[in-house]
Amino acid sequence: MDFHTLSSNYIGDDEYGHPQFDTKRSEIGELLYRLKYGKDSSVLDDIITTATQFIKSTNWAVDLIVCVPPSRKGRKFQPVPPIAIGIGRVLGIKVCVDTIVKVKDTPELKNIFDFEERMRILKNGFQIRDPVVAGNSILLFDDLYRSGATLNTVSSLLQREGKVKNVYVLTLTMTQSIR
Repeated sequence: MDFHTLSSNYIGDDEYGHPQFDTKRSEIGELLYRLKYGKDSSVLDDIITTATQFIKSTNWAVDLIVCVPPSRKGRKFQPVPPIAIGIGRVLGIKVCVDTIVKVKDTPELKNIFDFEERMRILKNGFQIRDPVVAGNSILLFDDLYRSGATLNTVSSLLQREGKVKNVYVLTLTMTQSIR
């Protein structure tokens, strides 16, 4: 829907030697940042409203919303499911939170910049747990688009093994580059 970060300027190191940045985010990028990293659930309704307005503007004929599995299972709060559930509630569309599951431990991709390497790492990394997707038009939903490797992998799986009718992809934000 928008870029996550509009600008980020190095402003020096903190007292522990960690680099500090003055970061400007898009409106949806700031809301997502507050939800994901600040655990500020007060922004959830604003994110859901923005996403549902966007989806309504597309005229996509969507039967199911399918969540992309989290890249880090250890994170206590995963933002994708509650956002997807809220979108589904507003639009009257069934949400499948655990239809796609990650079946292979992979390193975080945010520090891997080569697209082909990302695709190699993700190969055979996901499975369809629930055949409910067959014959349906799917909205594949995630919070952040970086290179498209995860979305390509999961979309291909849905088409190949899930026998879905159509796959539409929506992420709230995207990086300006994968670096």
